[in-house]
Amino acid sequence: MDDRVLSETVTITGDGGAQLEAYSATPLDRTPRGGVVVIHHMPGYDKATKEMVRRFAAEGYNAVCPNLYTREAPGAAPDDAAATARSLGGVPDERLVGDVAGAAAYLRGLENSNGRVGVIGHCSGGRQAFLSGCSLDLQAAVDCYGAFVTEAVPEGLPLRVGPIGHLAKDLSCPLLGLFGEEDKHPSPEAVAELERLLTEAGKEFEFHTFAGAGHAFFAVDRPSYRPDAATEGWKLTLDFFARNLA
Repeated sequence: MDDRVLSETVTITGDGGAQLEAYSATPLDRTPRGGVVVIHHMPGYDKATKEMVRRFAAEGYNAVCPNLYTREAPGAAPDDAAATARSLGGVPDERLVGDVAGAAAYLRGLENSNGRVGVIGHCSGGRQAFLSGCSLDLQAAVDCYGAFVTEAVPEGLPLRVGPIGHLAKDLSCPLLGLFGEEDKHPSPEAVAELERLLTEAGKEFEFHTFAGAGHAFFAVDRPSYRPDAATEGWKLTLDFFARNLA
C-alpha cells in the first residue's frame, strides 16, 4: 500500500471569491477517500493545527485548513495574525461559512475524492464547525469544546459573535461533540442546552464529556493538555469520520 502523503501550502477560493492561503495534506494513492476541513482555533493557523492536517492525511483522509486570517494579516506570524483578528472581533459568521464552503469545494475537486466532506474545529473552531454543519451540505461535523454556541459572549471578550443554537434545526449531518467537564466556555450547562436543542430537532449527534479536563485538552503544547482525554477524543473522532466519510 502506498502510504506517502503530500503536505503543502495551497491557495483556495473563499467567501466572495477571496484567494486564501491554506494548508493541505493528501495521501498520494488514487483510492477514493473522504475529506476533512480543519478549522483552526482562535490562536490561528499555527504549527499545531497543521500537524492535525497531516495526521488526518496519515489516517487516510484528504485534509485542508484554510487560513481564516489571510485577509486581515497576509503572511503574518500566527500570533500577530490572531491579535489582528481579535482586535476586529473575530471572523464574521457569514464569511466563515463561505470560506469553509471553499475548502470543501477544494477537497471535492481532488482526483481521489469520494465527494464526502466533514469538518472539525477546536475552541472558536468548534463553534464554527457547528455553524458550518448547519449552513452547508456536509457529511460529518466535530465540535471540540466550541464556545458561545448556546451562550452569549461575556463582556470584556473581543469576539463579536452571537449564540447560534437556534440553527440546530438546520444541521445537515451527524455531529460529534467533545467537551471538558471543567470547561467554562462551553460550560456543562451550555453543552446540555445544545443537547436539548438537537434532541428537539431530531438530529443525529453524540456528545462525550471528559472528567478532569477543561478547555483545550487536545493542545499538547499547553498546561491544559490531558493525554487520556485527548487520546480518547482522537479515537472517537477517527471512528466517527470512518463511519460517515468512507
